[in-house]
Amino acid sequence: MKFIKTRLDVLLAVALVTFKEWGAYRSHSMVSIFVGPVFFVVQYFIWTAVFAAGGMPGMELEEVIRYFAATALIGYLVMDFADWNLSMLVQTGKFLTFSLRPMNHSFFALSQKVGHRILGFLVEFVPCWLIFTFVFGIDMRPACFGWVLVSVGLAFLMNFYVNYSIGLASFWIVQSGGIRSVYGLLGGIFSGALIPLVFFPQPLQIAQFFLPFQYTSFVPAMVFLGRFELGGMQMDIPVIVGIQAVAVIAVYVFCQTLNSLALKKFTAVGA
Repeated sequence: MKFIKTRLDVLLAVALVTFKEWGAYRSHSMVSIFVGPVFFVVQYFIWTAVFAAGGMPGMELEEVIRYFAATALIGYLVMDFADWNLSMLVQTGKFLTFSLRPMNHSFFALSQKVGHRILGFLVEFVPCWLIFTFVFGIDMRPACFGWVLVSVGLAFLMNFYVNYSIGLASFWIVQSGGIRSVYGLLGGIFSGALIPLVFFPQPLQIAQFFLPFQYTSFVPAMVFLGRFELGGMQMDIPVIVGIQAVAVIAVYVFCQTLNSLALKKFTAVGA
């Protein structure tokens, strides 16, 4: 219990410092308030035209509209740049300072993300939720608030540990920008942020259960809608959230294993 309390105290302390640090530049974060609504408007016109021409199997237009509003809001909560940050620390040799500290850097980075996304919740999520609800008139009430909260929390962790694992590649190849770009491209397509995965060919839908992408956007968005169907399989919300949790644990174990191997490779180049 003492260990857990200590870790929690550290997490809250780092998160608070990060919140204050980024809060000084909150106008930078507030610019992204326009990104979500603009992206949503584009998607609204695209999918309205698609359904006017005959629609798509798997979802109704109203569901698609709520789906994209949900993915925009979820994106504000799970956004992460741990891969870029870690790469910069390794390339400049500044990671050396963290190797001398009693705190694991991955935990420090996670704590930073908590603080950063709390700020994002206040200056990005809340304003956009108000815009979607009162300007666009979209019903943004989740089917089950508790399950949505759990699923978004798991998406938060999944996004962090995947990105941190990509950042760890810098210990071997120094410049991991190519890997980040490839993952960003694949993630944009297969996370469901651009196109709901139910519109993909069934073999690709089934493949998503074994990849991390859907667990960062599609799953929490469908939990928000209150139903889940993919690859011809319908699942109760507790079941898919459980699968999401197992996927997060698997990625966490992979990340920690890779982290242990990476620390043995660190030579503090540029320090």
